[in-house]
Amino acid sequence: MPSLESAREYLSKSLASNRANGVLNQNKVNGLLAEVDFREHLRHLGFAERISLGGWIARKVGAGDFGAETVALFPEVCADISQLAQDRALTEPSRGLHTICSTFYQIGIRSFFCSLQIGDGADPATWRWQALRLGTPIEEQWQPLDAALEPYLGRRARPYNWLRFNTDTSRIADEFVAEEFLKEHLRVSAMASYMAEISDVDGILWGNEKTYPLEIKEKTAASDSKLGDYFGIDVGPFVKLAYYAAKRGNLHSLFVVREIEDTQTRRLKQWWFIPFDRLAQYASWNQQGGGTNMRGGASTVVLIPKDRFTELSREELEKL
Repeated sequence: MPSLESAREYLSKSLASNRANGVLNQNKVNGLLAEVDFREHLRHLGFAERISLGGWIARKVGAGDFGAETVALFPEVCADISQLAQDRALTEPSRGLHTICSTFYQIGIRSFFCSLQIGDGADPATWRWQALRLGTPIEEQWQPLDAALEPYLGRRARPYNWLRFNTDTSRIADEFVAEEFLKEHLRVSAMASYMAEISDVDGILWGNEKTYPLEIKEKTAASDSKLGDYFGIDVGPFVKLAYYAAKRGNLHSLFVVREIEDTQTRRLKQWWFIPFDRLAQYASWNQQGGGTNMRGGASTVVLIPKDRFTELSREELEKL
C-alpha cells in the first residue's frame, strides 16, 4: 500500500525538477494553499459541486507543429494516499467534469480523466495511469495514458528523467500531499515520454452558462501613481488566459486573487476575481519586474487596477 512517506519522497523529486535550480520556493506552496482555500471558500458559499480540481493543459511543440494539438489532463481525487490500494477499480469521473470536457471538446481541446493503477505499493515508478477521454458524443474506453497521448503530442527520442533532484517538501502539510502527488505523478508520467509545452490548471468553475478555467494566486495589493492600488499577474499565466480567450466558444476564464494582509501572517483579507475580458481591457501596457515566480526565477508582471476586480461572493458567482 502506498504511504505518505513514499508520496512525499516522490514530490521532493518531481517538484525539484520542475523548479529552477531544484529549489521549491515558497510561492509554490502559497499557491497550492490558495487553491485549497479557494475550494473551501466555495464550499461555504454552496458552490462545492461547481468546481473541479486542477490538472494540466499541454500542447504539441516542434517547428511547424507548435500549438497544433492541445490536451487537458485531469487526475482523480484522493484525500488520503493510503486509499490507493493495489488492484482497486478505476475511479469514475464526476458528472461535472464531463460537462467541462464537453466545452473543451467543442473548441478542439482533447480532455482525459486519469485514474492510477498501483504496481509495487512502495515504488511509485511502477504505477501506471489509465486515461478515459471525456466530452465526446460517443462512449469512450479506458486506455493507457501513453496510448491516449500518442496522436496528439510528439514522442521523445528517449524517456526524460524528471526525478533527478531533491527538495524540501516539509512545508506541504500532510493533508495536501495526496492531491499534489497525484497531480505531479500524472505530469511526470506524461512528460517523461512526450515533448510538450505544459501548464497547470488551478481548477475549472462552471457557471450558469459558461465554463471558466481558473488562475488562482495569493497577493498583497501594491500601489502605483497611475493605476492606484493594483494586483499583478505574471506574463506566463496572462498568456495562458489569453489562449483560452482565443479558443473562446463557451469557454471563458477567471483570475482569482486571495488578497492577504501581509506576507508574514498571510491572513486572508478578501477574495477577488476578474474575467479575462476585463483583465485584458484594463491591464497596464507597461510591464514591470516582479518577485520570484513559481519556477524559482524572476518574473515579469502585468498590472491590473484593484478597483476593476469584483468581490467574490455568492451573489456574484450566481451571475456567472
